[in-house]
This record gives sequence, structure tokens and C-alpha cells, in this order.
Amino acid sequence: MDAAVDLASGKGHRQENFPVASWILKREHRAPIMSFYRFARAADDIADHEQAPPEEKLRQLEAMRHGLDGASGGAPEALALREVLTARRLDDVHARELLDAFEQDVIVRRYTTWDTLIAYCRLSAMPVGRFVLDVHGEDRETWRANDALCAALQVINHLQDCGKDYRQLDRVYLPEDMMAAAGARVEELAAPAASPALRAVIRECADLTQGLLAHSARFAASIADRRLAAEVAVIQRLAEDLTQRLLHRDPLSERVHHRKPEAAWLAIKALVGR
Repeated sequence: MDAAVDLASGKGHRQENFPVASWILKREHRAPIMSFYRFARAADDIADHEQAPPEEKLRQLEAMRHGLDGASGGAPEALALREVLTARRLDDVHARELLDAFEQDVIVRRYTTWDTLIAYCRLSAMPVGRFVLDVHGEDRETWRANDALCAALQVINHLQDCGKDYRQLDRVYLPEDMMAAAGARVEELAAPAASPALRAVIRECADLTQGLLAHSARFAASIADRRLAAEVAVIQRLAEDLTQRLLHRDPLSERVHHRKPEAAWLAIKALVGR
């Protein structure tokens, strides 16, 4: 049986927090982005599987690398992405960096500081946006703003899912030094509601995420492709709203994720603003 299918979660692009290759983008750009998404989704499912042992996860992630190499026995999602990269003359560095991040997820379960968390985001999130920019032929001067936005999106996901990540995977992305300074313990992530100390850490991370979003606020305006700029504006708006929720809501006991009508309304407002 195909390795990626064995551990597949069944999650698709419509279940993600943020748009993936939405109708806003030009048709010719959606297919390569979806190929990259399927590759990333398969690798993410491997790393996040609750029962598979670490050795099996690393073996299957290595099969993803073999697919990027074009080797026999490589994962089909990676082989498919390789074909797209070759046809579009795109570098595979972004895909390989994602695999580095997923391998790190298998091995590393704690992050000591905010800087080490952002270093992880450099591999787990920033390459996704960089790939989309490369597909559109955008100037790499846009990477700095992209990196800030992608890191913010990743941290938002971590904060929303902090309880689930701890309970299911014993994985904690809240920086250890912040936890210690607030007097919070990781075991509190298993509680039905966050303690005041844990809420303080979540708010501190959300506040730092606002700083990232301030850096990416002009990202959409720097993008030449108007449709991509519009999608980035939507993502920025969704991220800003989620960060506000995390400042005021407890992700252990309250809903932080957008409902579809809420996300649609925010997207409309962002597009009207464009």
C-alpha cells in the first residue's frame, strides 16, 4: 500500500484555516499550487499520525524525498510534484525544506524560545508562500513580507490547536521560556480550560504574532499579480481577525476557528478593500 495513503488524515484543502489555490487566482497557477499542497498534506499527515512510530514516519518522509529525486519507490505525491516543477522550471528547494520541517516534527516536541519557534516556521511555513510567489514569477524582494505572514499563519495554527497537539502528539509549540516566566506547566494544556498563566503565554504569542502581521501588512501591495495580491489581502485579514480572537478567547475552551460564513464575510471585506 502507498505509504502516504497509509497515514492519510483525509483532510483536504477546503478544511484548511486559510485559502489554498482559491478561485481568485488565475487558472494556470492553481494546478501547480494544488500539486504542492497535496505533497505537503501527505507529508504533514505522516508527521502528525498519532499511532505510527517515529522510525516509520521518518521512513515514509524519506520516500517523499525519493519522489522528489525521481527514484523508483518514491511517494506518488512527490513524483507528481517533481513533474510539475520540471515542467514549470521551478526549484524543489521549497518542497525539501518542508520535509526538513516535518522530520523535525517527528523528532522535536518542545521549543525553547520564540526565536527557535520562528526558525521552525522558516522551514514549515515560509517555503509555502515562497513557492506560490515563484509560481507567479514574483520578485523575491517580496519574500521578507511573505515570511512574516507565513510565520504568523503557522503560529496561529499552533495556538488554536495547542491543546490537541499536546494531548494527541505530546507536541508543544508554546516557547518554554515564556511558559516558565508565566509559571505555566505543559500539563495544563490537557485541561478543559486554560489557567491564567497559560492564557498569559497564549496572549504573549498572539501579541508577537500581531507584530509579524504588522510586517506583512503591505505584502499584498507589493505583489505584481493582482489576483494573487487579492488572495494575500484576504489571508492577511483572516489572520488579523484570528489573532484578535486569540488575544481574547481561550483556545482550550472557546471556539477560535472561523465558521465558513465568518470567513466569507471577512474575505469579502478584504476584497472590497482591494
